[in-house]
Amino acid sequence: MLCPLLFLSAFILLAGAQKQTITKSSVLNISSCPITYYGQKYEQLYVNFTRQKIVFCFDHFYNPENKGDCIVGSSPNTMTADFDIIQADSFLDQWIRKKIQTIQNSLRCSVQITTQVRKSMITLALFNFGTEAALSLEAYTIGPVIYTGQVSKVVIDKVEVNNILESYQTDDILDISGCRHSGTVYKPGTVVNSNPQICSSVTCSETATLQTSGCGPLEHCQGNDICMLDTTCTVTGPIIDVHGQINSIQDRCAYSLFSTPSLPDFQVQGNFDDRRRKDVSFLDSVTLRVDGHDIHLEQGGRVQLNDSTLTLNSSSQLVHGVQLSKDQTGVIAKLSLSNLTISVFFDGDTAQIRLEGPAGSSVEGLCGNSSRSLRDLRLSEYSSTSCEMQYSETADSTINCTSVTERCNLLKEAPFSSCNSDIDPEPYITACTDTLCKYPAVDGLNCQFLKAYARACSLHDHTLDGWTSKTGCSSEAFCQDRTCSDHEFCGEKTVGGDTRCFCRAIFASKYQANNSLGDPTVCKQNSASLTLVGCLLEDKGIDYSTLHLKDPTCRGQVDELTHMVTFSFNSSNSCGTEVTANNSYIIYQNTIRSQNYSSDVITRNDQVQINFSCVHSQPNINTATFRIRDWSVAQHITSGAWNYTLTIKAYTDARRTQLVKWNTELQLNQKIWMELKTDGLDGNMVALVSKSCWATNKASPTSTPRHDLILNGCANRADRTVQVQENGLGTSTYFSFNMFRFTVGSADIFLHCQLHLCPKQGNNCIPTCSKAARRYRSASFTYEPEAPAFISVSWTY
Repeated sequence: MLCPLLFLSAFILLAGAQKQTITKSSVLNISSCPITYYGQKYEQLYVNFTRQKIVFCFDHFYNPENKGDCIVGSSPNTMTADFDIIQADSFLDQWIRKKIQTIQNSLRCSVQITTQVRKSMITLALFNFGTEAALSLEAYTIGPVIYTGQVSKVVIDKVEVNNILESYQTDDILDISGCRHSGTVYKPGTVVNSNPQICSSVTCSETATLQTSGCGPLEHCQGNDICMLDTTCTVTGPIIDVHGQINSIQDRCAYSLFSTPSLPDFQVQGNFDDRRRKDVSFLDSVTLRVDGHDIHLEQGGRVQLNDSTLTLNSSSQLVHGVQLSKDQTGVIAKLSLSNLTISVFFDGDTAQIRLEGPAGSSVEGLCGNSSRSLRDLRLSEYSSTSCEMQYSETADSTINCTSVTERCNLLKEAPFSSCNSDIDPEPYITACTDTLCKYPAVDGLNCQFLKAYARACSLHDHTLDGWTSKTGCSSEAFCQDRTCSDHEFCGEKTVGGDTRCFCRAIFASKYQANNSLGDPTVCKQNSASLTLVGCLLEDKGIDYSTLHLKDPTCRGQVDELTHMVTFSFNSSNSCGTEVTANNSYIIYQNTIRSQNYSSDVITRNDQVQINFSCVHSQPNINTATFRIRDWSVAQHITSGAWNYTLTIKAYTDARRTQLVKWNTELQLNQKIWMELKTDGLDGNMVALVSKSCWATNKASPTSTPRHDLILNGCANRADRTVQVQENGLGTSTYFSFNMFRFTVGSADIFLHCQLHLCPKQGNNCIPTCSKAARRYRSASFTYEPEAPAFISVSWTY
């Protein structure tokens, strides 16, 4: 009768499939029967033959200096071995589990290797019980000499073996099950209580299944078995959220970046805008909403509370519970509660939001990898109506994406690599390459992502010594203390050179489409102005301080907030304005020119000459009906960009104090005085001239009969009652005549006047009238002094 182990060997040999003979160091594929060796699952077995030993390793070929997970035995006689994989058998399964009562699972298969050592055949069997495993070593004698083989030692390299023997005798079966965690091997059924200093506990179940508990992936152990959340979100144009996922903003709207249910009255808002390209957006400013107050972190290190600018330095200043400070790297806003700290850093280009709080704290907004869509996180009430509009531009052919990728991959090299285990560089590399492969590496962008990664590392106590010298970057904020307007951004004049405010691409495009440097002329009452865009002037290399109007003392005024430059003239200071006229318009024209402007045939200096003008339309002959008893009539005249009002009144006295009212009774042959007065014209530059006035008994100015009162600006000599008191002197005209009626047709009288605006500059606007004797009225009307009448009067202009 065979002893149990010999019986086992015989059973294995009988049940084995076709063997594979090994004659040299080999890698055996055991994937069909993988072995879980002290908690580590292996699908290959490396076999080494040496003069002194045979070694079976699971992770690599045997190396005395780096043994790995290996089983080391005596060297065989012929340096050959037979390899086989045996399928499971219920009898063998029961027999092994009777021998090793710690095994809980069922046998699935086994790996068998047989070799001869001296006079004995040595069989090494590795049994697969799923998450568990067993090892047996059996020797049986060939011939009369009995030799007992021995496994020299079992080596589990680089791990600590707890309560497990390191050398084994033949005729035995060993449980090689276990669990591995953080460099330690645990025996099945082991429970290691929580370590309060690392906030962790380890359980290796009876079936060698590992279970751990501890701080989450975004948490760290504070000690005393307390896990704390410590996570950072980085926003440039792309957003790297607290989970390391990347999101990208394609428009120029405001978004919710960060909020937490722990602080319902606190929110971090990101405002995005374009720069040199219309199709690429960057973070432009950050707004902290705290208990109904808005703290704005803007370009250049400017911080505003509602509409007031705050003065900050390296010492913290408490504003509505937020500690604000500023140094050469940027602005830091910090909100601290009993168990929660939120800090927001912004250097004008990059925002980094860090949350430190109790385990389980959640982050919402773009920084929280929220399941909500971008549209849900867009803050429409703080965005412009056109912010969602998408633009496309042709690719920049000067960008070398291969070179850009090499630059971004510096984050995987020293000194950055020392931080890679704590802060994954891949999201930063992706954000860097995605941006710089379509946007030029200017305005500090070449360093922006490297700087953001370095600062994220510094929050986890990685100093990254020498990173600035290796990359040619500075840790200081780009464009610090330079404030640009809303339609501008701060950029480099030349790469690595001085900085200035540039026009944003979308803002500049509406001017570039018309080859313009500013807005249309603004014409108001007695004044005109033209506003030029400061950043467009700088794009052309034009210094606004060298520009002036025709009068060199009239220079542009700069708005310190918008950097717009305005040139203007008015009735008090014409600044050399020239006034001309044609049949349709009175034209006020001036010129913005550079200080070195020359009218010579040639010049070797840059010349600037921008003409602008305002116009008054000449009055047309549009009829307006006026009844004397209605007191007066006013007509608003729109004259191109300028406009004015013409008022017409009738009086019964020469001093024009007794206005003709609705109940005034007028007699034939009674003298009345007419006043045509304008409001909105500059009397120093233009004069109102009544070129002609005539009367009809119908509303149409071309109807007959007709009687002329004023011809060519002068009283009609045929009607001696007509007197022109003032015409062409200022912005009003006055004349008088005696009331009359036509002898045929209607008794109504309609008056019509044709007016003209005359520029005073270089002109005598007062009509020259002859003093020759006047003739009496024509036969088409007659006097009837005795008959009172209410007369309807109208005129045109």
